[in-house]
Amino acid sequence: MIGRYTLPQMKQIWSQESKFNKWLDIELAVCEAMAETGEIPQQVVAEIKDKADFTVARIKEIEAETRHDILAFLQAVAENVGQESKYIHKGLTSSDIKDTARALQLKEAAELILADLKDLKEVLASKAKEYKMQVMIGRTHGVHAEPVTLGLKLANWYSEIKRQIERIEGVLDRISVGKISGAVGTFANITPQVEELACQKLDLKPAAISSQILQRDRHAEYLSILAVIASSLDKFATEIRNLQRTDILEVEESFKKGQKGSSAMPHKKNPIVCERISGLSRVVKSNANTGFDNVNLWHERDLTHSSPERVVLPDSSILVDYMLTKFVDVVENLGVHEDNMKANLEETNGLIFSQKVMLTLVDKGLLRDDAYEIVQRNALQAWQGKKSFKELLLADGDLREHLAVEEVEEIFDYAYHLRHIDTIYQRLGLE
Repeated sequence: MIGRYTLPQMKQIWSQESKFNKWLDIELAVCEAMAETGEIPQQVVAEIKDKADFTVARIKEIEAETRHDILAFLQAVAENVGQESKYIHKGLTSSDIKDTARALQLKEAAELILADLKDLKEVLASKAKEYKMQVMIGRTHGVHAEPVTLGLKLANWYSEIKRQIERIEGVLDRISVGKISGAVGTFANITPQVEELACQKLDLKPAAISSQILQRDRHAEYLSILAVIASSLDKFATEIRNLQRTDILEVEESFKKGQKGSSAMPHKKNPIVCERISGLSRVVKSNANTGFDNVNLWHERDLTHSSPERVVLPDSSILVDYMLTKFVDVVENLGVHEDNMKANLEETNGLIFSQKVMLTLVDKGLLRDDAYEIVQRNALQAWQGKKSFKELLLADGDLREHLAVEEVEEIFDYAYHLRHIDTIYQRLGLE
């Protein structure tokens, strides 16, 4: 299997311990920056870094009394650092730490999702090449249309995932931004130089401007892109679910040894992973609305964004990581039934070539409406009587005035519909 199962790593990013470690990293980066600018003694930084520590249990114990998480964290660290703790959090506000830590979490989460997307792109490319010329019926409105290939279907997904990669790369840049500018973003008690130095140490860019917080359009964009990714996965999964229906059965999820599909019906093989992906996509898309609501806050900041984003940011990140990882496995192990594809192609007795018949008649000089009428009446007779469309055409006197037997025979050739596939693949870089 390509890639890694990243969910434990993604969960770790959003853990309490990870959050508090990032808070400490930021406080220490600010201390180092302030020492470099001469605002605190250089010699105390090494001692602070050596002693600074905490336990989650102690933070929670203090927070139960203070009802303020940052102050509880600072007290827990100060108990270990001692006198030099007076230099920690100097000139800062809580959101300097929280928002910069959130940026670090989002950056790590987006990097994992980016890796997942690249894994999916790779497996889709491989399968698109493998099934490049595997002809199957294309469907519009759920009804047989004209021939396509399984490779083209997968290549279309490949192209969509390439766009998702571009989106994540773009938002990764915009969320990798820290803010250490004080209570209302004016640098009243800390300098822009300290912010720049501290952010550099954290591998973040300093926000060009902030209020008490980083503006939540960044977070809304991140959540919206996760929702777009979830929507694509929902679409892919729904296609597989439809193609796995008993009356179609052209592809299906792998069915592992010992797996059971139903408590009541032993014959069942259900597309449970794709159904799970479609279901979870609803949660991710719903969470994006919360991100939009969080953009609007009172003045320089209120607290209405804080509680919901503690839910939606980790939940959406974890869910999309999970969904991508599971879908990579689905595609890698996809069962393909070429025999059913062939049978389904022939289900309509040649009606899928109706457009080519009409266009050939137009090329012979008929008006389009006249050509359409000839083709449609034979198509309806073939459909209703379950007769060969080609044989009906050959027996139609109006059509035979314009087309010889050999010309009719040439129309009923799948290769005609596949002749530009190489060009499409070249456009996608899938040669």
